[in-house]
Amino acid sequence: MRGNQDFQGAMFSYISLEERVPAAHPLRKLRAVVDALLSSMNREFEAVYARRGRPSVPPEMLLKALLLQILFSIRSERQLVEAVNYNLLYRWFVGLN
Repeated sequence: MRGNQDFQGAMFSYISLEERVPAAHPLRKLRAVVDALLSSMNREFEAVYARRGRPSVPPEMLLKALLLQILFSIRSERQLVEAVNYNLLYRWFVGLN
């Protein structure tokens, strides 16, 4: 079952991640392009996920995290998870709170 992206960032912080990322940061343009591309693939994602079962991590988030791994030369998936946990820019790009 394909997971959803539910955001509740206002519960824990007065400043959203959207406000923390500078307006001129290069990842803003890249995120817009990647989001548009991934939204056009929505039908393909729906076709490969089961209708029943436990919700998964949305494939869009996984693909954006892997793109960060390539862009910032993160050597392993374990280091990628650690970097996404600590770096607010990475969390914003992936779509986490």
